[in-house]
Amino acid sequence: MFTGIIHHLGRFRGYRRGKQEIAIDVPSGLSRLEIGESIAVNGACLSVIKKEKGSFFFSLSQETLQKTTLGALRPGERLNLELPLTLSSLLSGHLLTGHVDSRCKVLKIMSKDKGKRLTVSYPPELQPYFIPQGSVALNGVSLTIADLGPSSLEVELIPVTLEKSNLKDLKRGDSVNIECDMIGKYVYNWVSKEKL
Repeated sequence: MFTGIIHHLGRFRGYRRGKQEIAIDVPSGLSRLEIGESIAVNGACLSVIKKEKGSFFFSLSQETLQKTTLGALRPGERLNLELPLTLSSLLSGHLLTGHVDSRCKVLKIMSKDKGKRLTVSYPPELQPYFIPQGSVALNGVSLTIADLGPSSLEVELIPVTLEKSNLKDLKRGDSVNIECDMIGKYVYNWVSKEKL
């Protein structure tokens, strides 16, 4: 489980074994992670399979390659990294599983005061899980939906979010990972079954 609050940034180092593995340069603060432990990389929960002088290696499943942006990274690209929750962690964002629902396109970026307003598209099958002022995660960052349309949503990126995450690197046309609010998915599933 994760919260969508980013404290670390890594850099994409490269792929291995085709695209079955990914290598990421990580900050020294993450060196305590052991083989087999999980970390959210741009919102996708991955398990450490190998460690090497400042780099972690992860396996990429076919589903991860299909649903996330992790199969199309550029050399040196910055990646949001989040350690999993502990029982003493602050829950400053919202509960995330690290199971990315889809890739979305950045449609528009507007500068606003010291922050930005970001508009992204989403596939129609995800629409039931969104509500205005509800939670959404983009590249693993917990955000509040500022405006909701039938096929796109808008979020505000405050200065601290831009400073601590890779969302400031986004350009129009880029792809981002999206994870819908877990509670919303459970409620929608429960209500849908009740109607049957």
